[in-house]
Amino acid sequence: MMAGRTTHSHSQRLRRLIPCVLVIVFVVHAVSFSLYLLLQSHHPSPNPAEPEPQTHERVRATSSQKPWPRLPSLLPWTADPSLPPRSCEAYFGNGFTRRVDVLPEGRGGGGWFRCHHSETLGSSICEGGRVRLDPALIAMSRGGEPIGQVMGRAEEDELPRYESGALEVEGVAAGRTGPLVEPGFLDAYVPANGIGMHTMRALLDSARVVPPGELHCSQWVEEPTLLVTRFEYANLFHTITDWYSAYVSSRVTNLPDRPNVVFVDGHCKAPLEQTWEALFSNVAYVKNFSGPVCFRHAVLSPLGYETALFRGLSESFSCEGASAQSLREKPDPQKTARLSEFGEMIIASFDLLDDGIYSSKTLNRLSVLFVRREDYLAHPRHSGKVESRLSNEQEVFSAVENWAKGQKCNITVVNGLFAHMSMKEQLRAILEASVVIGAHGAGLTHLVSATRDTKVLEIISSLYRRPHFALISHWKALEYHAINLPGSYAASADVIRELRNILKGLGC
Repeated sequence: MMAGRTTHSHSQRLRRLIPCVLVIVFVVHAVSFSLYLLLQSHHPSPNPAEPEPQTHERVRATSSQKPWPRLPSLLPWTADPSLPPRSCEAYFGNGFTRRVDVLPEGRGGGGWFRCHHSETLGSSICEGGRVRLDPALIAMSRGGEPIGQVMGRAEEDELPRYESGALEVEGVAAGRTGPLVEPGFLDAYVPANGIGMHTMRALLDSARVVPPGELHCSQWVEEPTLLVTRFEYANLFHTITDWYSAYVSSRVTNLPDRPNVVFVDGHCKAPLEQTWEALFSNVAYVKNFSGPVCFRHAVLSPLGYETALFRGLSESFSCEGASAQSLREKPDPQKTARLSEFGEMIIASFDLLDDGIYSSKTLNRLSVLFVRREDYLAHPRHSGKVESRLSNEQEVFSAVENWAKGQKCNITVVNGLFAHMSMKEQLRAILEASVVIGAHGAGLTHLVSATRDTKVLEIISSLYRRPHFALISHWKALEYHAINLPGSYAASADVIRELRNILKGLGC
């Protein structure tokens, strides 16, 4: 009987609790739903007064934007109108001191477009808001294919040819429509400068201003994006000029984070594309978009041919490398730390800036990096064979390696077969090197990432007497030595003699 009464009382209490529980659940859901509506009302669209017409997709990847790394050699990029033209800083830094407002920003919204012009370089970095690029109006190959699928494809098929309206910028209400730039603008601010196919100039020539509401897009990219056209995309020297132009463009336009990159070219995939992906936030090919793509903020990066790295090969200007610290204490427009800053940007993108490499370079261990030239398939028109700049390279390398083994100090000779090394491995080898040796070749362009105590020994064939790496060494304040050959054959004893003298200066 006692058990029966207990069971009955439990069931009565349970019946009384059920309505209370249901009321509590209802109240919690009601409060949650009210909070949801309240929060939604405080998060309007980016510009509620201007709905996006014909927008089927929207790219929002703010969380994927990479922040700028902390660079020890970073100096301000503020434009200084008093900067002397043709000074070192005007070539390598922010010489883009003249701002030209092509399409001013309107109070009622709409797009805008302006260019930052460098009198010294004779080129401009242009940027705009509410910009549309239509892949259907750009004649070229798709781009991004594996090289094996496009062998034999002509170079002209990979470079863009624009139809009118390939680039559009939304105008302001009751504003002008028609061509974006007036006659004479291109000659004044984007001159051809002897470049046979100036693709940025051609893109601006195709550009149109359209009325509000007529910027029809299949996709919006919310984050700042660089529009880049590459020419010699498989060559390290020329690619580094493209990287430098993209980096400078990002700094001059004061981008808060590392931008996206869209290749406005139809080149196939190449190993150096991985470094583009490391340096910047996201990388895409314009022809890979499904339809017209619109950008909240697009920046047109000048061609690599228009950078100081390339111009210095044919133009004479006074410029020498210095530490950022010395320039902070005593600014000098005829000195530069910009290549050191840029080199740090590259190595930081591979997480090598703070991993102890600098402190590991001691007198107890000297690394001699011998940069080699080897066969590799560079592009669809390439045979895979690399022209030798040092006819007895293997002989010289073996002789240096054997000589080093017999020295009292600890010398490691690194076989720099870069074509078979990842970019991170290449950069680590450069950073660890006390001495870099090599015949003239694009691999030596890695000197932009070398530490300031690195010594350089270039072996120069009489057929390739070019100043690329002597200049980079000078602009980086690296100690540079050269062996000028009467042909392409080097006596191993001469190379070892020069190397011995360099190592003596390092205490060996």
